[in-house]
Amino acid sequence: MPRKLRQLIADLQQAGFVHVGTTGSHRKFRHAGGATVILSGQTGADAHHYQEKDVKAAIAATKETKS
Repeated sequence: MPRKLRQLIADLQQAGFVHVGTTGSHRKFRHAGGATVILSGQTGADAHHYQEKDVKAAIAATKETKS
């Protein structure tokens, strides 16, 4: 079962990403390390596989820059 967008947003915020803007249903999150992720859709909607992949990659990239 796919995760909800609200779960992906919570993962981003827990990893240190900050919500920097919204345009329609698109939300932009930025990390102090420079990584940016844009998620589209309503918070209660199922996340697409590419959105989960993008969030996972962005979080992993911020962890690599810390080390």
